[in-house]
Amino acid sequence: MREPLFVKQNSAKWSRYEQLPTDDPDELADRFIQITDDLAYAKTFYPKSKTTTYLNGLAAGLHQSIYKNKTEKSNRFLTFWKYELPLLFKTYQKQLLYAFIFFIIFCAIGAVSARYDENFVRLIMGNEYVDMTNANIAKGDPFGVYKSRDEALMFLAIAGNNIYVSLVTFVSGIIFSVGSVYFLFRNGIMLGSFQYYFFSKGLGVKSILVIWIHGTLEISSIMIAGAAGLILGNSFLFPKTYTRLASLKRGAKDGMKVAIGIAPILVVAAFFEGFVTRHTEMPVWLSVTILSASFLFIVWYVIIYPNKIYKTLNHNASKN
Repeated sequence: MREPLFVKQNSAKWSRYEQLPTDDPDELADRFIQITDDLAYAKTFYPKSKTTTYLNGLAAGLHQSIYKNKTEKSNRFLTFWKYELPLLFKTYQKQLLYAFIFFIIFCAIGAVSARYDENFVRLIMGNEYVDMTNANIAKGDPFGVYKSRDEALMFLAIAGNNIYVSLVTFVSGIIFSVGSVYFLFRNGIMLGSFQYYFFSKGLGVKSILVIWIHGTLEISSIMIAGAAGLILGNSFLFPKTYTRLASLKRGAKDGMKVAIGIAPILVVAAFFEGFVTRHTEMPVWLSVTILSASFLFIVWYVIIYPNKIYKTLNHNASKN
């Protein structure tokens, strides 16, 4: 591997380790192993380069940190969502893109299938749900299902289910990434057929204004959970310069951080579904404001903000 490519593949990780110190012994040990692996590779192929010198200094710093007794910083919890998780999004942006592409394709398949097979929606959503929705449409309240349960109980049930689904989607990635793709397939097919069903009833725009109040955050989180599963599976399939076991451990840790990191987003989505979506007659401007804000937040936090941090860290690293 040529040195520029080696640096490009690993610079985000090196910058993260340098700019975001940790007192967690397990994390320090993991970082030290990864950096020494990279250092060994650099010494073998680029023994006199600045990259090797840089990695040697970084490894020395980590070595010293391991043997120092430090108290954990009080802001560790905040640092995770402010820096660590966004930088993971940057590091694994390809997996995020792949999960997004897979999901969109599966949604399209679901919509096309529902269009050409009138029984497809019943197959995917179930007869009971379709019959109930048809009855609600006849009564002039097509989204009455969101009003059928107590707000608090609905919120708790949905939050628990959303987190469970995201974790299952992540863990399934251990099956060579195929497991996570399967869950993206299931959810994509369901969403595509579900959305087409309302468009076929002349309720397409209304369904977007109502359902996507919570769906924007919920669906985005499912795609991110799918990406976490790809991180896990791909770490085993494509270990790069690491041993397969070391790569798998790294992928499992990073994937779990991503899967756990989206839990607050899923909780907010459940809050919207339990307490807000039920107000189906809210003004259009309010609905558009909520779903637009949710969409902009996802784009900012998953794409724009991570790139901004990455550029800042790289700039600081180049100065050093």
